[in-house]
Amino acid sequence: MNPIEQILTDFPVLILDGAMATELENYGCNLNDRLWSAKIVMENPEMIKKVHLDYFEAGADCAITASYQATIQGFRERGLTEEDAIGLIRKSVQIAVEGRDEFWAGVEDKTNRPKPLVAASVGPYGAFLSDGSEYRGNYSLTEEELVAFHQDRIQVLVDAGADILACETLPCLIEAKAIIKVLKEFPDVYAWFSFSAKDGRHISDGERISNCAEWLDKEEQAAAIGINCSAPDFIESLIQEVKSRTSKPVIVYPNSGEAYDAVSKTWQEEPLTNTFASSTQRWYNAGARLIGGCCRTTPDDISAIAAWGRKRSQQ
Repeated sequence: MNPIEQILTDFPVLILDGAMATELENYGCNLNDRLWSAKIVMENPEMIKKVHLDYFEAGADCAITASYQATIQGFRERGLTEEDAIGLIRKSVQIAVEGRDEFWAGVEDKTNRPKPLVAASVGPYGAFLSDGSEYRGNYSLTEEELVAFHQDRIQVLVDAGADILACETLPCLIEAKAIIKVLKEFPDVYAWFSFSAKDGRHISDGERISNCAEWLDKEEQAAAIGINCSAPDFIESLIQEVKSRTSKPVIVYPNSGEAYDAVSKTWQEEPLTNTFASSTQRWYNAGARLIGGCCRTTPDDISAIAAWGRKRSQQ
């Protein structure tokens, strides 16, 4: 049984964490860098651990590692050796595992929540480019070229001891297909697949998300399918689209609703039509079973999800 199934057998919802980068910036870290949060893995790993602990304390059942933009290629471009790059990618998982184990050891009542998972973030090729391509999907790469890009990093993340892989912000189905091809080399490893979306039916490159769900539904190693880092207003419709083509758990962790400027690497604030926390209950009712937040969300948002999620667990 995969780790997501194990938790959802006993609990109605698996609560994900929120934004890593937003919290690091709130603690004073400068992330205006191609490596983004992976830069802090290199410079101040204890700060990464602190953010993981903040989310566990808020009620998260899963920590997503700071490896979204941590690639061997990216670290080597920064002047590191391949050995050092591999060590930092591995470290992103070890930090989360240490934080999880430290937190869990201090929890007295372990009956109303599961032992949290560590999900190793596998960011898309667009994250490595650091030009916003993960919201467009216009890579001009073949499936085999994407396999080659993801292969070594996934090997490192698996060897580092993550419970599951978080293949996230994928803008195109071809990238999901490439990752599945890599996963077949590790038959005991499970991953969730979450796409970035341009509207209530389509992922970033224009493919219907229902087509993505239908393709992934046949893949045993795909433990959950859904959406992340997309506008909250699109989520309910996207859940319905995914559920129409798969029986796998649906995962959603959208951003706060602000618009990202890939050139300035800043978020442009826009008024939200709904508050984040109240929307998450609606997403649960629509069929999502893994719920959290992405960019610009905070431990307060995760605490609000936990407030109603734990009540459901007790019913």
